[in-house]
Amino acid sequence: MAQKNAVLYLFDRPLEPVFMPKGDNEKGVVFDVTADGLADRYKPIASQIINRFGEDADHISVQRITLPDLSIPMQIGRREQFSLFIPKHRRIAAHLITIYLGMRTESDFMSAAVYTRDVLNPYLYNYALSVAILHRPDTRNLPIPPLHEVFPEKYMDSRVLGRLKEELNIVDAGSRVPLVIPQDYTASNLEVEHRLAYFREDPGLNLHHWHWHLVYPFNGPASIVNKDRRGELFYYLHQQIMGRYNFERFCNNLSRTKRLINWREPIEEGYFPKLDSLVSSRVWPPRHANARLSDVYRELDQLKFDLQDLERWRDRIYEAIHKGEVVTDRGQTRELDIDTLGNMVEASVLTPNSNLYGDIHNLGHVAIGLCHDPDGRHLETFGVIGDSATAMRDPAFYRWHAFVDDMFQEHKNTLPRYTREQIDYPGVRVTSVEIEVRGGRTKNELQTFWQQSDVDMSRGLDFQPRGSILARFTHLQHSPFSYKIQVENSNNSNKIGTVRIYLAPKFDERGLPMLFTDQKGLFIELDKFQVTLKPKSNTITRRSDESSVTIPFEQTFRNLEKNRPADTDSSIMAFNFCGCGWPHHLLIPKGSEQGFPCQLFVMVSNYDGDKIDQTMEGQCSDASSYCGIRDKLYPDKRSMGYPFDRQPRDNVSTLQEFVTPNMVVQDVTIRFTGRTVAPRSDASNTLN
Repeated sequence: MAQKNAVLYLFDRPLEPVFMPKGDNEKGVVFDVTADGLADRYKPIASQIINRFGEDADHISVQRITLPDLSIPMQIGRREQFSLFIPKHRRIAAHLITIYLGMRTESDFMSAAVYTRDVLNPYLYNYALSVAILHRPDTRNLPIPPLHEVFPEKYMDSRVLGRLKEELNIVDAGSRVPLVIPQDYTASNLEVEHRLAYFREDPGLNLHHWHWHLVYPFNGPASIVNKDRRGELFYYLHQQIMGRYNFERFCNNLSRTKRLINWREPIEEGYFPKLDSLVSSRVWPPRHANARLSDVYRELDQLKFDLQDLERWRDRIYEAIHKGEVVTDRGQTRELDIDTLGNMVEASVLTPNSNLYGDIHNLGHVAIGLCHDPDGRHLETFGVIGDSATAMRDPAFYRWHAFVDDMFQEHKNTLPRYTREQIDYPGVRVTSVEIEVRGGRTKNELQTFWQQSDVDMSRGLDFQPRGSILARFTHLQHSPFSYKIQVENSNNSNKIGTVRIYLAPKFDERGLPMLFTDQKGLFIELDKFQVTLKPKSNTITRRSDESSVTIPFEQTFRNLEKNRPADTDSSIMAFNFCGCGWPHHLLIPKGSEQGFPCQLFVMVSNYDGDKIDQTMEGQCSDASSYCGIRDKLYPDKRSMGYPFDRQPRDNVSTLQEFVTPNMVVQDVTIRFTGRTVAPRSDASNTLN
């Protein structure tokens, strides 16, 4: 095995020492390490244990190098939780990333990765190593394993973990059957917010949030943080998350998310995650209904801030928005744009002035996540909202981000409105659009249902027999469909345009037609692509699985052994970056059994105002709308969310009044069938 690929085995069994066999094959893979590289517990008995494991395994020789000082990364204990939202933790993570990026050769990097593995916190190690692999020129094409394989406890009912271990220990590999993760294990129907559990707790959704933050770290060397329009991408990704979440709420007869703006009032929504942490051997703490936020002072985490700090930063950010300018850390002023605002709100290292504008987004997560033990007197850690890999499970995540998005919308509302000329495309007219569902009988009716899928959890089950063990979970799915768009080009020459497809609820939560100012924030992007329009009539057909927003199930839950592209396949060049995308099974909201009324919006914009001059050869653009393109400019010059990202022009109250000839609106419905589809490789014998 090439040494470059061998580093991936370091993700396996994160608590097992590095000298124990890794990998899925029968013999396993063992790293040959020297005694002085072992954890302190094993150094005195090195001669007894190093040769005990993996006698028949494939051995990987690792050069021993002098490591940089690890005293800073080791400040986070081996059995502690880890959160990028905590300033101390993120500084430590940035320091470790810098160490890994600073290794001059592949061999040195491998040595550093091997000899730091067993002395560092596994969560910290996984994050820093993943970011380094993704950004090092010599490893950037390696397929980082999805987090559910390494830390399955973040994605499943804790009771299932015990049964997985039982199955591994008692049943031979060839006779094991998938264990079913219940659909409803965190609450009952007495909790109205549980209607959205299928969305919030979807593993693919949470993996997307985790992977996006690997591609776009907000702390670390500027060379990996300062990506094209990263602040705007932070805004747009979370704006779309809020639009999709509110769409799902409407489908379930719930009102849109209430912004968390008064931090002195109780948080109505409780959340009991039912998750264990295999690293810390603790359960994730719950948040009771009507919990209150408090000032946070935890000496162990070097964490001290008051709610007044959040309020002060909020007021300063709003002041910058209304002045249209920010004050830099050198006391100079510069114009505020959406990219700068995104970096200010997220508090990335690109923020113009961290002292003035603070750390509002991250410490808001921390304040909510620690409301049960703000001063650490009970030695409790943060709740799931304190971890980017689990935060989207918590209803409070959406209440917090409704407030965060409101700051961005406040800025957007100060910008000049698009004139009719700025959104029209002279000579181009979209005459119709229709949706055809594969196997469907009714046009313009999308169909959703429950789908069961199996994922392998064996990589994260430490100190258990090796071999595959599957967990089966149930998630939302939609029937494949295609768009058929009719466009007239009255110009005498070919024209290039960008097709932009969005979907929004037709009515509000009361069942009333929506004003455009409300509806524009609920449009979710379904697709965006370029077309060449010949003179006169054009018929454009586009499949749903070609979406510029999503990645297929196999990429979200990719298995290192089964789905990894061959080394000679050019697709491996973008395997990691392509892992950053909205899960395709959540492209379409749930809808309702009666048929949820929606409006499909299709626009063909003028490519002259869209285009970015760059080559795309060998690049992955599968989910470029949310994730951009590696080492490239964002592939659309327009503002993200265009044309719905600003207030409408004067005298526009409804969507129909907003539409220009290069746009069309079609009523569609989403019908939830209620059926459950078994996995493709249906194993009828499952453990329930």
